[in-house]
Amino acid sequence: MTRPVKAAVFGTGSWGTAFAMVLADAGCEVVLWGRRRELVDAINGGRTNPDYFPDIELPANIRATTDPAEAAAGADFTVLAIPSQTLRGNLAAWAPLLAPDTVLVSLMKGVELGTAKRMSEVIEEVAKVPADRVAVVTGPNLAREIAARQPAASVVACVDEAVAQRLQAACHTPYFRPYTSTDVIGCELGGAVKNVIGLAVGIADGMGLGDNTKGSLITRGLAEATRLGLAMGADPLTFSGLAGLGDLVATCSSPLSRNHTFGTNLGRGMTLEETIAVTKQTAEGVKSCQSVADLARRHGVDMPITDTVVDIVHHGKPTLVALKELMGRSAKPERR
Repeated sequence: MTRPVKAAVFGTGSWGTAFAMVLADAGCEVVLWGRRRELVDAINGGRTNPDYFPDIELPANIRATTDPAEAAAGADFTVLAIPSQTLRGNLAAWAPLLAPDTVLVSLMKGVELGTAKRMSEVIEEVAKVPADRVAVVTGPNLAREIAARQPAASVVACVDEAVAQRLQAACHTPYFRPYTSTDVIGCELGGAVKNVIGLAVGIADGMGLGDNTKGSLITRGLAEATRLGLAMGADPLTFSGLAGLGDLVATCSSPLSRNHTFGTNLGRGMTLEETIAVTKQTAEGVKSCQSVADLARRHGVDMPITDTVVDIVHHGKPTLVALKELMGRSAKPERR
């Protein structure tokens, strides 16, 4: 009899918990690692995550632990669901504990500050594993909806198609439909840039601007992501799929989106500090907008919406001034 697939999920936040549910519903044995003992005890004892989904019962084949070695032992897939800017330090501590042939799966949608490296690149470097042992899950993945088992599609990407297919089988459920891709670069960039555009659309919403503005930001934001992807060797078709357009639409249109909500508060006139204070979860675009802008400069790619978000979020530029400057740029053909 074939043993069940074992998965370790590092991170008890909303997306880590929701994806652990997906894996469990697909038949995997899942160990969920969390830092806080009280949360781990609540998951094991009450079968819920009281911090994020207190009203949703977790599957019986999920258990939680505070011991990273216990979580990692024998895992076929090791899923990393932590804030992107904490990945390097955490993974350095966990790497010696990983099962020898485990596939490391990134749920993170960010670009590392300073190095401007994608999450898969950080994983390869820190865990000292080849690219064919690193996979990415991305797409329109609002965690609350997936935890409620509402229908959703996603992309699982790895440079090795066979590895992507293994992960696809491990997380395919009646409500979660994963597609495979070998374009890791495009999938990761789509996820990282959409957070920045989500901030921009949220700012526009907070300013009281209408659907024309939002439609323009979404479309031109997608153009920015595609230009950067082309410069970095991605397949441009990736950006018209779930990892690009699909994720972008979900992030820019849903009140469940952390980045959209963060941007809305900024657009209403809250300061960065005030917005951070009322935000309970990590909005990846807040830090990644700077690293995405750095990545664009390194590749000679023009990303004016991204630069505008950086100016508002990190340089304190008033939203009306930033909007006027963005709209005042010289006219050009749409395809540039």
